[in-house]
This record gives sequence, structure tokens and C-alpha cells, in this order.
Amino acid sequence: MNKNNQLGEMMPGFVKTALLPVAAAALLLGCGKENAAPKTTVASKAAEAAEVVKIGFAAPLTGPQAHYGKGYQNGVQMAIDDVNAENPTLGGKKVKFVLLAEDDMADPKSATQVAQKFVDAKVAGMIGHFNSGTSIPASKIYSDAGLPQIAMATAPAYTAQGFKTTFRSMTSDTQQGSVIGKFVVEKLKAKRIAIIDDRSAYGQGLADEFEKAAKAAGAEIVKREFTSDKETDFTSILTAIKGVKPDVIFFGGADAQSGPMVKQKKRLGMTIPLVSGEMTRSDTFLKLAGADAEGTIASMAGVPIEQMPGGKAFLERYKAKYGEMEIYTPYGYDATRVLLAAMKKADSAVPAKYLPVLAQISHSGVTSARIAYDGKGDLKDGGITVFKVQQGKWTVLETIGAK
Repeated sequence: MNKNNQLGEMMPGFVKTALLPVAAAALLLGCGKENAAPKTTVASKAAEAAEVVKIGFAAPLTGPQAHYGKGYQNGVQMAIDDVNAENPTLGGKKVKFVLLAEDDMADPKSATQVAQKFVDAKVAGMIGHFNSGTSIPASKIYSDAGLPQIAMATAPAYTAQGFKTTFRSMTSDTQQGSVIGKFVVEKLKAKRIAIIDDRSAYGQGLADEFEKAAKAAGAEIVKREFTSDKETDFTSILTAIKGVKPDVIFFGGADAQSGPMVKQKKRLGMTIPLVSGEMTRSDTFLKLAGADAEGTIASMAGVPIEQMPGGKAFLERYKAKYGEMEIYTPYGYDATRVLLAAMKKADSAVPAKYLPVLAQISHSGVTSARIAYDGKGDLKDGGITVFKVQQGKWTVLETIGAK
């Protein structure tokens, strides 16, 4: 038995009587200094604390695309840290932006579950998803909830749905496919082209746009094959393509597939170049492909970090905090700054109040001097850059349409 309780049971009258003078003394002390300055209490400190505004973020944070997702997340977190350092207020109250991050595993089904989780958590805005295949199904859930979403998705279908809540971080595959398709025919002089895509919304969408542009420029598509974003053995596909003797192979997909693909192409004695999109234009591709990466060409929605208005300073800050930077990082940073700038301009984190402001915003960012959206949520301005692996490094061949 507790000794204090034992004492109380044995002498209840004593305990109550003994406590009365103490309570009276405390009351007198509390009332005796009416003019004294009030002491800061835990409760008063809590009252002064900033109101938390939750921002949702989703991307593949595990699996073969985790390097994309983590770099993307780091950019988003940097933006939130920068804005919080400015001591922001909304509606006359101090606010603190907090990131809630979820791994959607680059899987459409997981993405919809994550989206509903964010809606239930009442996040004020959404950055992501990363993949087109996850962004598109998740966007319906965000639209139904009236929750603004700025995604990395580049597939045309993302903004073609007509939702008022969908916005992009990068230019769409319509523009990118058009540029690289024309480039391959006019600059590489390719007349016979084979195409492979990974059947993802991103890979297939980019390959479709590339095919349209290449045909329009006068090329013949001699073979079109498909694989999956989980496959790593492309020997049979490449053997079939080798038989039709194309000048170029275009691949719509990620570096986890294009890396092994170029190594297998080389083993089959194929010397024609592989051309792909920005998910191949990565340091991970260079590591996976090794020496066989040489000569690979890839387009990227956007411009090199060195050509971005705020690129050099951002890169220095990022390296000091996180190390080497992924290509999607500055786009994640800008998307977040744009979202929070819309809240600040509307003086509210309520989606219905700041959404109209976001749709009309014009923001000077790291990646572009003017980030603004058209009626569908596509970027009004944006460039496309074509790279080539030369001496083991990605080097710029051409930049088109940058502002």
C-alpha cells in the first residue's frame, strides 16, 4: 500500500486540517500582489504558438524509383523550411507549415489510398504525386475534395481531365515528345525508328507523342514494342528490333529499365543510339549502364540547373544540406513555394479561398522567371533540353523554348 494513502486512511481529519492553512496561504499570496507582472505559463506559451498548416507530399520513397522521390521530397522540404524561416502569418495568425510525406510506391492503387489518407488528414494542399500513373488516379480524389494538387506528372491525360485542382511542375509530354521526335529526325537524320515503352502512363504517353512528331517529320516507325516498369531483361525485344535495322531506338520509361537496356543492346552488337526522356537523364542511369551509356540521348522537360534563373544559388544551398541533387529537386521546391505563395496572397490556407489565386498566380522561381498556369493547369512557359552522354557525363546538345 502507498504510504501516503495509508496515512490518509489512518488520520483523514489530520490530513484535511493540515492542508487548510497551506491552501489559505497560497490564496493570500496569489491575491496579495495585484499589480505584479503576470508570469509566463505553459498555457500562455501554447496560445502564442504558431498554427500548424499541413502540406501533403507523395512519391515513390522505396523501390527502384526511390531516388527520384527522395530528391523531390528534399526540394519540397527545403521550400517549407525557407518559408517557415520568414515567420509567416495567415489571417493575422502565426502559422507553421509542416510536411506530411507518404510513399505511394509508384503504384496507382497505393496512390489512391494515400490520396484518401491526405484528404482525411485535412491537409491544406498537395505536392505530388511524382509519376503520371499515380498522379492521374489520385487527382480525382483531390478534385472531389477541392484540394489543390501540383504534381510532377508530365502525361497529357493528367490535366486533360478538366479538374480545377490540378497543376503541373514541369511541361507536359506533348511538348517534350514533339521536341525530341523532331530532333531525332532532323538532327540525327533517323528515318527508321523503333519504339519501346514501359506501358506506364508516363512511358507510353511520351512514346505516343514522340511517335506522332517523328512521323510528322518524315520518319517511319519500323517496330513498336512494350515491356513493364519492373522488367530488366530486354534481350528478346532488342533481338526482334535488331532484325528490322532501325537507325534509332526510342524508349519511354525510367532509368531502372534503360540502364540494363543499353548494356544488353551493346552485347547484341547494336551500335545505334538509345533515345529516351528525363527519367533516363539521371546519374543513376550512368551508374547502371556504365561505359555502355556512352552516346545515349535523353530529353528533359525544363532546362539544366546552370541555366535556371536561381539554379546556381539553389544548387549550392542544396549540396550543403543534402549532397548531390536529383533533377526533380528544384521543381519540387518551386511547386511548394508557388502553393504557399498562393496561400499568402489569399491570406488563407483554406483550399476554396486560395485555389482561385493559385490558378492566376505568376511566381518568379528557381526553375523559371515566371511560373504561371493556363486554364488546364499546364505551365505557360517552359523549355525542353536535349542531352547526350559524352565521356561518361550528361552534356547539353540543345535547349528549346526556355524562358
